Amino acid sequence: MRHPPRLTALLAGAAVTMASTALAVVGTASGAAAAPVCTVEYSVTNQWTGGFQGALTVTNNSTALNGWSLGFSFPAGQQVGQGWGGKWSQSGAAVTVTNESWNAQLGAGAKATTGFIASWTGTNTAPAAFTLGGVPCTVDGPTTPPTTPPTDPPTTPPTTPPTTPPTSPPPTPVTGAPELSVTGNKFTDQNGAVRRLLGVNRSGGEFMCVQGYGIWDGPADDASVRAIADWKANTVRIPLNEECWLGLDNVKPEYRGANYVDAVKDLVTKVLAHGMTPVVELHWTHGQYTGNSAGCADVHATCQKPMPSAQYTPAFWTSVANTFKNDRRVVFDLFNEPYPDRATSTATQAWTCWRDGGTCPGIGYEVAGMQDLVDAVRATGAKNLVLVPGLAYSNDLSQWLTYRPTDPAANLAAAWHVYNFNTCADETCWNNTLAPVAAQVPLLAGEIGENTCGHAFIDRVMKWFDDRGLSYLGWTWNTWNCNSGPALITSYDGTPTAFGTGLRDHLRALTS
Repeated sequence: MRHPPRLTALLAGAAVTMASTALAVVGTASGAAAAPVCTVEYSVTNQWTGGFQGALTVTNNSTALNGWSLGFSFPAGQQVGQGWGGKWSQSGAAVTVTNESWNAQLGAGAKATTGFIASWTGTNTAPAAFTLGGVPCTVDGPTTPPTTPPTDPPTTPPTTPPTTPPTSPPPTPVTGAPELSVTGNKFTDQNGAVRRLLGVNRSGGEFMCVQGYGIWDGPADDASVRAIADWKANTVRIPLNEECWLGLDNVKPEYRGANYVDAVKDLVTKVLAHGMTPVVELHWTHGQYTGNSAGCADVHATCQKPMPSAQYTPAFWTSVANTFKNDRRVVFDLFNEPYPDRATSTATQAWTCWRDGGTCPGIGYEVAGMQDLVDAVRATGAKNLVLVPGLAYSNDLSQWLTYRPTDPAANLAAAWHVYNFNTCADETCWNNTLAPVAAQVPLLAGEIGENTCGHAFIDRVMKWFDDRGLSYLGWTWNTWNCNSGPALITSYDGTPTAFGTGLRDHLRALTS
């Protein structure tokens, strides 16, 4: 959230690599003798008892299409549970995949790739035929047959048909908090098992110290952390303040420097002890900004600034990374909610500022860009998972893929925030802007919430994310007003607000 009040969040399946079974399917309109209309490659990329992950790549060998629909039938009772790269539906054995808005254009010779998770029993036989836009595709082998076909068939046929991939059990998830890595667009643990981050934010460390009231808002003892775990959360995001961590003298001595760092380390240890992933996140930073949507006029880290400062933020992440680099169970969330788009006049300026930092239009201090912060973390030797948010208070990922920073450790994921009052707060926007990002990198909704004291909105968010195997964290595990917080609890023993009830019950249902 932008303004914490003053005291006055499917798949646990496999990510193992196995030989895929590819089936080339060539489609030609009836009576045609020219080039085939389409080529479809179907493969099983991963399989485990009762389930498998598949991929489809369709090549348009005809004229350009504005919108496409791929059809096929499963021959052995397979059922699609979720899909990506297209809109998936199934009626009986018949499966249809139609384009998303962002991949509707399929030019001549262009390819569209989709994927899915499905269940199976008995034999996982591959589909035998496909259609593109209603034009039949037949299994026709290579488009150019061999000039000299073999005269004698093999005397001993293979014992396992090539359309039936071998069964392999999924990797067993590690016990406790995992060391997270990025594998394609999934989070995986050190065993290769796919993991999701589901849980809550624990606000306080970003504002209590700089306001002179303490370090945490409410207890940070073992009982209070255990109460979070009792909701079946597996992740706790911990917002921090760079001036308190670095020990700047505008913060009271008892709440800064070593005292603050030790308190953070102690909370991280407690979160890990309960088998949950700690996400340490930089929330409030130094730098004076009085422009559009300014949270305060103070140069100190007393509110959300539009971007991190080059003066202190790289040093903050150098210190944090050195503190936790020997424990890859700790995740780094680089900056809470960037909003350089409110200061600059064009999207290009905003995204360039976001990535590269330096002198940014409308911001009066030197900015540290996301690339600067990734570099600061990796320069320590830390290989921990790094989360990078978007623009518009982390609600805009529209150009995240274009401007994403380079990570030499290849362990980078996208972070996004959503509340019912944000601009990108409906399924149409999520389909158009989130789905393309989630198709390429893991995506965490680091904050989800609403100002209604209910949970109808986050129910929609969680369903959209569950359907795609994505991750989310509720804001916030604090005893504030459920409208203005929004707060998940009325007591640190875990008693939920009406809003929190929705998240708690959903998390418990996912693990039941």
